[in-house]
Order: sequence, then structure tokens, then C-alpha cells
Amino acid sequence: MISLKKYIESDQRELLNLALDAYRSALAATGAFGVKACPQVGHNMQDSLFHLVEKVSTEPTPAQVADTQRRVLEELQNWGDMAAEYSRQKASEVKEIMLIAARTAESVGERDQRYTQQFNTFSGRLQAIANLDDLTNIKSSLVQSAVELKTCVDKMARDSREAVAQMRTELTTYQTKLEEYERLALRDTLTGLDNRRSLESELEQRIARKKPFSVIMLDLNGLKTVNDQYGHLAGDELLKLFAAELKTFIRSIGSVGRWGGDEFLAILDCKLELAAGHLGRMQDWVFGEYTIKAGCATPRKVKITAATGLAAWTEKETVAHLIGRADSAMYKQKASTRTKLAPQTHAAV
Repeated sequence: MISLKKYIESDQRELLNLALDAYRSALAATGAFGVKACPQVGHNMQDSLFHLVEKVSTEPTPAQVADTQRRVLEELQNWGDMAAEYSRQKASEVKEIMLIAARTAESVGERDQRYTQQFNTFSGRLQAIANLDDLTNIKSSLVQSAVELKTCVDKMARDSREAVAQMRTELTTYQTKLEEYERLALRDTLTGLDNRRSLESELEQRIARKKPFSVIMLDLNGLKTVNDQYGHLAGDELLKLFAAELKTFIRSIGSVGRWGGDEFLAILDCKLELAAGHLGRMQDWVFGEYTIKAGCATPRKVKITAATGLAAWTEKETVAHLIGRADSAMYKQKASTRTKLAPQTHAAV
């Protein structure tokens, strides 16, 4: 009986592990599909789902599974809304430029028809002149026709320049809007920082310049505790507050963005030794107490820290390898502090 019980328990664990593997694979595939379906808004969802995959424990509790399911549904709903809005904007842009072209073509057609009528009038007048016998009348008619013809040509050229200038102005406005949409596509919607897509592009550009730089990967400690105690609105507020402080600190020495979930990436324009000094000051000035109000009956002060991984770019190193080294260093530090207490919270004074 005992052997049979052990066999059943072992079989159940194996089935659970298979189910979890399938769940992780499904989340990863969903993220990849989101990127393919709408790259401009899919990267954020892929990052969030990847973060959820990492947090799916090998022995999850029913509460953890329910929370993960809720977060996945939120991410899918958010992606769907953003993809629909992006498609609507793109359709509006195409419609706008088509209307510009249509209006221009219509005005040019009306103008050409008007001038064609005038040229036909001139042609008729010249034919009438050919039948005149009085040289004085012929000269007078030719002078009058030449003046009117020159006036017509000048006006035609002026109208053409105005039409081209108007179209150029409208297209410039359209281009400005398009650039604004592209800029927003490179921003994290929650924090306003650069998103992962933008950070990867910036890293590629710095590698192409072949000048020394370093990266710091940060993973906030205790965000899950805040989410569990006060709700995800409080967690979002904490992310925005931390992101604002981090951006202020990094502004003069490099750039920073949200890598995904509760992870951030700072890019510093310096070598490893100087970057280590900046990291030490960051831990003193950016880490610490933050006051959150969302989800709390009274404002709460939350003491927040982050696991960090520092790496300097080496010549011929790819973005993936550099980020991998920084990520590995960060997770080693995080593993060494897992047994410590969660961040303390207390009422704000």
C-alpha cells in the first residue's frame, strides 16, 4: 500500500511538472505571437509574460496560480486594447494622407480645367486675328492676347506653387504625427521610461560606436509583497515613483528604461570602475522609502531595494551576451538575499 501511495504521489508530481512546463511554454508562445501580430505594442506584453513565466513556481499554491491567471488575462486584454488603438491610428493616418492626395488632385484638376478653358479662348481669339485685314487691329489684338496669356501663365505657376506648398505643409504635419506615434511606441506605458525595444536599439548603437559603456540591471525587491498587501495599483504606483527617481539620478550619466515587469536597465557612459561608483551612489540615493497611497486606507511608507548586476561592454560582445552577464550577476545577488525579510512598511507620518 505504501509503495502504491508513493507511486501515485510521484506520478502526480510528474503530471504537475508536465502541466507547468506546458503552461510556461504557452505563455512564452503567446508573447511571441503578440510580437509577430503587432510588434509596436507586443514587446511589452512579451516582457510581462516572460516575467510571469519566471515566477511560476515548481510547486505553486492555488493562490499563486489564480494570481498568475488573472495577470495573464490582464496582459492579453491590455495588448488587445493597445493593438486595436494602434490599428485605428494607422488606419486614420492612411486615410488622412489619401485625403491629402485626393484634395490636391481635385484642386489641380479644377485648376487645369479652368486654364484649359482660358487657353481655348486664346486659341479662338488668335484664329479670329488671322482673319483680320487691318494690321492695327491685328497688333492690338496680339498685344492684348499676349498680356492675358502671360497673366494666365503667371497665375498658373503661382497656383502650382501654392498647391505644392499646401501639400508639403499637410505632409509635414502628417510626418510629425507619425514620428510622435513611433516615439510613443518606444516608451513604457506605465513609467514613461524607454521600453525594452528602445533600450536594445540604444545598446546596438553604442556597440556600433565602439566607445566604452557599462550596464546595470536592477530587479526590485518586495514588489510582490506590495502587490499582495495593497493591490496592483499600489505596485504600479511604486514602480512609477521608483522609475522617476532612477531617471533623475541617471539623467546626467547615461540613460535608463524599464526592461520588463519589475526590472530596469541603466546604460552608463563609462567604464566598469566608474560605473561601480555610480551604482554605490544609486543605492544610497534611489533606494529607500517611498510613500504609496493607492490601495491603502492611509498613505504607507515602503522601504524598497533592488538586486543589481553590473557589467561593462567588451569589444566584439553582443547585446545578448552583455545583458546575460549583467542578468547573471543580478540573480546571484538576489539569490544571496532571498532569506532576508521582506521590505518593511509603515504608516506615513
